[in-house]
Amino acid sequence: MGSTNELASAQEEQPLFSFGVISDVQYADIPDGRSYIGIPRYYRHSILVLQRAVQNWNHNLKLKFAINFGDIVDGFCPKDQSLNAVKKVVNEFNKFNAPVYHMIGNHCLYNLPRDKLLPLLEIPSVDDHAYYDFSPTPEYRFVVLDGYDISAIGWPQNHPSTLEALNFLREKNPNSEKNSPSGLVGVERRFLMFNGAVGKQQLEWLDFILQEASKLKQKVVICCHLPLDPVASTHEALLWNYDEVMDVIHRYNCVKVCLAGHDHRGGHSVDTCGIHHRVLEAALECPPGSDSFGYVNVYDDRLSLIGTDRLQSTEMCFKPKSDL
Repeated sequence: MGSTNELASAQEEQPLFSFGVISDVQYADIPDGRSYIGIPRYYRHSILVLQRAVQNWNHNLKLKFAINFGDIVDGFCPKDQSLNAVKKVVNEFNKFNAPVYHMIGNHCLYNLPRDKLLPLLEIPSVDDHAYYDFSPTPEYRFVVLDGYDISAIGWPQNHPSTLEALNFLREKNPNSEKNSPSGLVGVERRFLMFNGAVGKQQLEWLDFILQEASKLKQKVVICCHLPLDPVASTHEALLWNYDEVMDVIHRYNCVKVCLAGHDHRGGHSVDTCGIHHRVLEAALECPPGSDSFGYVNVYDDRLSLIGTDRLQSTEMCFKPKSDL
């Protein structure tokens, strides 16, 4: 945007709708700690970040819904407190005056199995799978992926998804500690037990949804706890089969933005097909007095993320195919 007049007219333009975002609250009633690479984590403070997010969203009367990008409680939460901790955080989300759409992350699954977790988060599911879609307006569709569809966490030990994940990890990660990327190079560093994959059935479902959205001329926003682009994320945080998922997405012109959590430092990239990838900064890593949440204004030609404090504001303009 060049001139002052252009800026003024852009500010006056009303969004089609707006929605709140937050990721990786990872609350636990335990003293502050650090990540495995030494970054401070504020387990008790994170619920205060969420409370301020909900207050902020409620003051912003134009918000149609909010999306939580997973990991609402931390893996270090004492297991006898897991159920109550999840309920406590869900209760804070429920103070928002509009719907909240949740997705599951690895830390959620360290605390509760899927059959307990999904009803608490009101995630629509078939056979405990946690992928679904919704259309807030005729012009847009949101697709929420289940990044732990194939996973060594969250499913019963003898479940086909668990067995497939364990076989996959044995094949891809030679370390005895399957959360260690030691010796793995580049994007292969994603083959860790705290990540997961989108299964074959979900890939087929995604293909069907994108086909349908294309016919309806809808623009699609993909949401997943795990990032889908190696430029937007550290390699250790990527979905195991991000490449397969992106192969499906790149068959269609309807997907405009992919939003994710999991990689706490956040990130942004635009891939070779012009799709924006935005990984959200974690609420967990906010020192007391700081915040990480925001809301997104949705327009016909862009998504405008308005961040608070540590959550970076980002303008995501859609390029016509001819510009690529």
